[in-house]
Amino acid sequence: MRPIGAGTPAEWDAASLAADHGWLFQLDDAARADLLAAVKRAYDPARPLFSYTREEFALGRAEATIRAAVRETFDGRGISLLRGMPRDGLSEQEFEFLTWGVGLHLGVARPQSKASQYISQVRNIGTDYRSPTGRGYSSNAELDFHTDGADLIVLTCYNQARAGGMSMCSSSLTAHNLMLREAPALLELLYGAFNYSRQAEQAPGEAPHFTCPIYGVAEDRLFGRWVRNRVEQAQKLPGVPQLSAQQREALDLLDTVVRRPALMYPFFLQPGDMQLLHNHTTLHSRTEFEDHDEPEKRRLLYRLWLAPPNSRRLPPGWVEPYKSCEPGAVRGGIRGQDWNAEKQGYERRQAAALGMTWAA
Repeated sequence: MRPIGAGTPAEWDAASLAADHGWLFQLDDAARADLLAAVKRAYDPARPLFSYTREEFALGRAEATIRAAVRETFDGRGISLLRGMPRDGLSEQEFEFLTWGVGLHLGVARPQSKASQYISQVRNIGTDYRSPTGRGYSSNAELDFHTDGADLIVLTCYNQARAGGMSMCSSSLTAHNLMLREAPALLELLYGAFNYSRQAEQAPGEAPHFTCPIYGVAEDRLFGRWVRNRVEQAQKLPGVPQLSAQQREALDLLDTVVRRPALMYPFFLQPGDMQLLHNHTTLHSRTEFEDHDEPEKRRLLYRLWLAPPNSRRLPPGWVEPYKSCEPGAVRGGIRGQDWNAEKQGYERRQAAALGMTWAA
């Protein structure tokens, strides 16, 4: 085994993010005005999001800055933060549409749950994160460091919590190379297959769990995939082999490493922020939060999972969760139990518009 990605922008630590703000982007008043005008011009509350096209939502003077943030996310550090999206004067539904409209320019949205929804409201509805069907985005719990189920995450902030809810990110490349120095035998175990629970969200014909390594290499690039809660929930499912003591030691070390203050970068998302993460190189988490009493003030973010047109080949072990390892393919997501003709039609049209391959 050898260090992979050493010296590249994606091998960052907390000090380097704090010192170099090349991952931070700011929309100016003109760009913000163009996005606001696009929402007011195109949004129809009676119209399904799937029916919109890129041409109906012009990014205008915001496009150059948004594209730069995406390049930094996919080809640079694996994380970017875009500040200054229009928030004041937009309802929750209009802000959701703004998020969707930007996403139409960046990739093909992926379904995210049993209900096969393509954009999620990140808000506390009382879900038990640690239950066999729990999901972190619908709870107020502190989350494990994890990756989501698609190449790219877009997360926009409408409301902050009254207290807590701090975002935390770590580079999976930095964690990998640090473990290589400190405990290479344990790191090697993370290249083996681990079982992940589907949290009872499997589509018809899918098993309740799947396998995927935590680290893998394709075309000399390192890929990371880690969701501790789903690995632990899979241990409760019939037929899943139990983790060995050494595997648990490796998982515990990874969880400790990514939370070290030298690696972990904490920050708060503010209303109007858009966070972009490259799942294959960046792990993320969130602290527990306390919400406002007033419903209209409670913490609310919108989340897109995207398959972008410039995606790279995945390691072979990634095929179960992603369905395809081919670059430029519509892949990833949780098809769930309502992946119907309307949603598949959206995927095919959006894939064709972006020059991507699509297969059922």
